[in-house]
Amino acid sequence: MVTAVYWVSEAVPLGAAALVPAFLYPLFGVLKSSEVAAEYCKDTTLLLMGVICLAASIEKWNLHKRIALRMVMIAGAKPGMLVLGFMCCTVFLSMWLSNTSTTAMVMPIAEAVLQQLICTGLADSHDDSETAEVPEEDSGMSGSFTTFLQISVSLKRVCHSHVTGNKNLKDSQYPTKRDHMICKCLSLSITYAATIGGLITITGTSTNLIFAEQFNTRYPDAKVINFGTWFIFSFPIAIIMLVLTWLWLHFLFLGCNFRETCSLSKKRKTRREMLSERRIHEEYAKLGPISYPEVVTGVFFILMTLLWFTREPGFVPGWTSLFEKKGYRTDATVSVLLGFLLFLIPSDPLAPMITWKDFQRLMPWEIVILVGGGYALAAGCKVSGLSVWIGRQLEPMSGLPPWAVTLLACLLVSAVTEFASNPATLTVFLPILSALSETLHINPLHTLIPSTMCVSFGVMLPVGNPPNAIVFSYGHVQIRDMVKAGFGVNLIGVAVVMLAITTWGVPLFNLTEFPAWALARNVTGSL
Repeated sequence: MVTAVYWVSEAVPLGAAALVPAFLYPLFGVLKSSEVAAEYCKDTTLLLMGVICLAASIEKWNLHKRIALRMVMIAGAKPGMLVLGFMCCTVFLSMWLSNTSTTAMVMPIAEAVLQQLICTGLADSHDDSETAEVPEEDSGMSGSFTTFLQISVSLKRVCHSHVTGNKNLKDSQYPTKRDHMICKCLSLSITYAATIGGLITITGTSTNLIFAEQFNTRYPDAKVINFGTWFIFSFPIAIIMLVLTWLWLHFLFLGCNFRETCSLSKKRKTRREMLSERRIHEEYAKLGPISYPEVVTGVFFILMTLLWFTREPGFVPGWTSLFEKKGYRTDATVSVLLGFLLFLIPSDPLAPMITWKDFQRLMPWEIVILVGGGYALAAGCKVSGLSVWIGRQLEPMSGLPPWAVTLLACLLVSAVTEFASNPATLTVFLPILSALSETLHINPLHTLIPSTMCVSFGVMLPVGNPPNAIVFSYGHVQIRDMVKAGFGVNLIGVAVVMLAITTWGVPLFNLTEFPAWALARNVTGSL
């Protein structure tokens, strides 16, 4: 309870609060100090470390920037297609990188494009309905994200020089209300896309890792959650959410004229849109031809994904069946092996692909400690019998159908996570929902997977998650914009997750039966 209060209130840093079980459990005789310490480093810790090695290589060699610019080039500069293009590349990057890192990487690129639109509109505000030839001047923008931010600031100053002195700063920043709406739409689309992308893979966000480790620890006989099964379940969710979220943002900020905002015809492009496309092409050209380190990083990226998928695909024997001893190799084995090789393979005759400083800069140690604290709490609940007691208190809910229990859980966690951090919220609720499922004889996956996904839907406030705060700091959106747009995204997310768990999730995880591994855990816990 002490740890949960600290997590929700954030009176102390989350990582520091996660250390409370390390000294309280031994002091009160719940667990030995050595037993508590063992909970702070699990298989998912090594999995995360390997993924961070690959993420460090992707960021160091600008592979993420090449991917983002290429996808935006394909989408074009029409507002609707521009938003969709940025959302697609953000979703893809967020599958493999943290949501926060992805937002921090993509947002400066989007900001540079937005400032080009704004400045062109201020210089020639009536060009919204005209087409024109693109001027030949070089933009002179460098490829680094720091320079993107510097250019954005300087562009704002240039833009403001076109405005009369009787307008305040807020009004002068945008030539028209429509331009302001485009800025709002694109900014919010990036944070929502980062959240959607994080749902797709086990490593996409810390809450997925917390669920996977706590589930496998509580139900060691349940061999159902791996990279492949999670991806098969969550990928359709992400695609549906991506399309519906794009439509919702388009309707909210750009209106319903999709023909005007999404046309790919060059004849319908305005001067500003052509300038923006030129800017994007120039930035891509500055990257030059694909380099050797980018090739190595891309190969490792594809190899890691394939090895994760084929380890235990379920419908056919995986590559682990080639080994005599079973159960020794996990997804962490793959990620750590490939991550280690990145320290060995040279990027030139002397320097390796990544250095320890590159890894250290991205490694979220606070999340590692936070996740470990959650495991320690779960172990204490099991040993003390608290989880069984909680389950018995929830017996009055036994009259509800499984879908209703799941829906209530999803709505509850999605509301709480707007005000508390996602990892802390999930760590508090997972043991409670597990005990509830066992008491009601519902397959625990029926409640745990949707709740894990819905805990990521803290999208209505800047404090909901770090990507929200990053986007809010650029100044294009206000809190009322985030609340209005985020409420719709929240409803979309909960609805799509409920659709998934009641349709294709049923045969994938055999949700119609109370599994033997959960029954064994229930019987053991009641003894």
